Amino acid sequence: MDFAVGGVAISLMKGDITEVEADAIVNAANSFLEHGGGVAGAIVRKGGSVIQEESREWVRRHGPVPVGGVAVTSAGRLRAKYVIHAVGPRCGAEPIEKLAEAVKNALIKAEELGLVSIAFPAISTGVFGCPYDEAARQMAAAIREVAPSLKRVRRILVVLYGDETYRRFVEVFKKAFS
Repeated sequence: MDFAVGGVAISLMKGDITEVEADAIVNAANSFLEHGGGVAGAIVRKGGSVIQEESREWVRRHGPVPVGGVAVTSAGRLRAKYVIHAVGPRCGAEPIEKLAEAVKNALIKAEELGLVSIAFPAISTGVFGCPYDEAARQMAAAIREVAPSLKRVRRILVVLYGDETYRRFVEVFKKAFS
């Protein structure tokens, strides 16, 4: 499913984010950048331990990443150049609006890095427990807000694992971008 805003192409697709071709892959991270399970675990398994090692070094240097913030590492063996680790909220414990902040910060970081394409997972919908619909609304709102100001980033992929996630995101994005 494809949309566009401000000259930026936005594509929703079902699949494995570690397999897509994009300059950066966004990781749904925790503040300590420990990548054990979910999207984070899959990225390290596929990209190699260098991603976890660089993440720990980032935390040693800068401290934990705040909710809504981002950190960048290489992408190891992945097709991407970078992994942008975005820390979304734990639903019920932190404001859902921090999800939109994480998406905005990832897009701004991709722009700063001079990237053309970026791929997002459904941030905060796994162990962080955010409902698909609300996560999709936050992501769509953030993309709509930031995309018109992007000069280098031309393609945003939202890569969704599973039929239900994909269906819910399509419903929300159709309303947000129609």
